[in-house]
Amino acid sequence: MIIGGGPGGYEAASAAAQLGAEVTIVDSDGIGGSAVLTDCVPSKTLIATAEVMTQVEEAGELGLRVTGDGASDDSDPANSVRVDLSVVNDRVKRLALAQSDGITRRLDAEKVRLVDGRGRLDGPETVVVDGTEERLDADVVLIATGARPRILTGSEPDGERILTWEQVYELQELPERLIVVGSGVTGAEFASAYDALGSDVVLVSSRDRVLPGEDADAAAVLEEVFTRRGMTVLGKSRAESVKRHGDGVVVTLTDGRKVEGSHALLAVGSLPNTENMGLVESGVSLRDGGFIKVDRVSRTTARGVYSAGDCTGILMLASVAAMQGRIAMSHALGDAVQPLDLSTVSSNVFTAPEIATVGVTQAALDAGSSTAMVAKVPLADNARAKMQGVRDGFVKLFCLPSTGIVVGGVVVAPRASELIHPISLAVGARLTVDQVAQAFTVYPSVSGSVAEAARRLHLRS
Repeated sequence: MIIGGGPGGYEAASAAAQLGAEVTIVDSDGIGGSAVLTDCVPSKTLIATAEVMTQVEEAGELGLRVTGDGASDDSDPANSVRVDLSVVNDRVKRLALAQSDGITRRLDAEKVRLVDGRGRLDGPETVVVDGTEERLDADVVLIATGARPRILTGSEPDGERILTWEQVYELQELPERLIVVGSGVTGAEFASAYDALGSDVVLVSSRDRVLPGEDADAAAVLEEVFTRRGMTVLGKSRAESVKRHGDGVVVTLTDGRKVEGSHALLAVGSLPNTENMGLVESGVSLRDGGFIKVDRVSRTTARGVYSAGDCTGILMLASVAAMQGRIAMSHALGDAVQPLDLSTVSSNVFTAPEIATVGVTQAALDAGSSTAMVAKVPLADNARAKMQGVRDGFVKLFCLPSTGIVVGGVVVAPRASELIHPISLAVGARLTVDQVAQAFTVYPSVSGSVAEAARRLHLRS
């Protein structure tokens, strides 16, 4: 029995069905959950359009000009392309629904039963569907109810001018001046996207830099790019309130300053969807903030009850949620299982440029909790990057000093999400820098900088 149809839920359902179990998903929000319907898929679709706009903006340097229809022969492409946000958002919503439909068809083919409703526990072996009060008995229960946007007290979204990241897709026109409150991954991604689409963006960061949880070198590159492109970044500035004011908004900071804009986007974290589910009463322990306590095979403290995804607060990534769900079903149904290993998880920040990471971090090295050698290769030295007009970014590799085994990496580049894969393979397979360096790379290619970083570490070992 699975409560919640997000990545942790539907991937668990598919894994259990393949292992021969009878599976039921109880879900009220739509198969795919927020990851597919209101968060990951929609935001990355929006960002895909923003990525094209970034390329258009930089096309003039590559010698591209717009001619015809009254345009002069030397007109810059950046001044000749505009964004129709209503069309962009219609496409975003269509693709999200199509992805949800595709997952639903897959589950139907695997004979997974879908029950429309909100599920709650009545003991560790019974799920009750609110509304109908249908009682469903189960040998194993997986809770995958996800999370929702956190709201600042006194700054409730109205869906028109004050928005969460789930509400932006109803906008019909591009915000003239968008104030993004929060400079974590979500805030940075939307700030980057709307800046590229043409909005005047103000990013309010309570910390001394954007992306405080990411590699400091990578965050520094991104902040420099943001400011160079005209974004206003307010560091060490905590928002106290966000209020509607006529046809705009006013963000009041804790130091008394006021920032005015046409719209505000709240990106100040997430809260788990774990209330009123009978969890504690059924023996499921919660951590601070209401997140479900799980071990590395997704077990909760209640016998036979597992949990996966954002409601666990382990690492809020769709890929991690899906892996937690699959691990839970393998463990529950007696299949071979490998516990979750966060040291091999790759993640990406979909800004321009992107920031991708895996394994050991620079922060861990600086704090003395890890020991590794580091090599950093700037993309400005890469032949392919020069051809593409790319100056910002780098490849950074970490390896153990005694063995040369690759234990982590950072890539800051356009499409870093694709470039991190060879480093992820190296970390997962415990390859050495020599093995990475000896693998052929295409010349010219941006991925060649991965091999170059590995060669530099060989010279120091």
